[in-house]
Parts: sequence; structure tokens; C-alpha cells
Amino acid sequence: MKTLAALALAISAAAACAPADPLETADRAAMAESELAEALRGRTAGPPMSCVNRRLLQGNRSAGERAIIFGDQGDRIIYVNNPPAGCPELDSGRALQTQSPSTQLCRGDIVTVFDPVAGFSYGSCGLGDFTPYRRG
Repeated sequence: MKTLAALALAISAAAACAPADPLETADRAAMAESELAEALRGRTAGPPMSCVNRRLLQGNRSAGERAIIFGDQGDRIIYVNNPPAGCPELDSGRALQTQSPSTQLCRGDIVTVFDPVAGFSYGSCGLGDFTPYRRG
């Protein structure tokens, strides 16, 4: 009986470590690129910034695991951050948590993607530069 339970546990662990389906991964990447392109439509990129004042940022969402889009007051400017090593997606119901006591969010700051209702984390990532995109 113990052997059967150990075997079932080993099979479950191996399945969890199995590589993702390449077609599914490619579809998700294409969808993320499309979401980012849609968010940037009609906007012009400014020079990358290492820090942004937190009070300018109103909400965030992700375009896949490679881009976090931060809105600003009035949606005039959005800031796109591309974490160098990627970041767990901010799906519906997930939020970003930061540890910095500063009034700014900066390149190198660590953010955690978590579920505020269930209270568990999906992982953390280090932020990259913030690229502002203005309407116009």
C-alpha cells in the first residue's frame, strides 16, 4: 500500500514538471504580443525611465509573462515594464505586491504576484526599466 502511494506521488510530481506543449506556449506568446500591441496602439514611446512615482500609477495588468502595463491617472500615459526574467501573469483576481517603502517603483525592485483573496503567491520578479507611452 505504501509503495502504491509513493508511486502515485512520484507520477504526480513528474507530471507537474513535464514541459509545456510548444503549440500552447506559442499561442499564449502570440496572444500576449497582440494584447501589448493593442494597449500601445496610438501611443508614442518615450525614453525608458529607471523609476516612476507610485502615485502616478493607477492599476496594472500583464501582457503575458514578459510585460506589465501600468496605467496612469486619466490614461494619458501608460508605462510598460519588461521584467528581465519574466514575471507570473497578472490574471484576473491577481495583484502585485511590492516591498519597497519608497514613493517610487524602480528598476530592480522585487514584486510578487499574489491572490489577495486566497492569500497565496504565484511568484516574484525583478522589474526592468519603465517605458512611457503617450497618446498622440
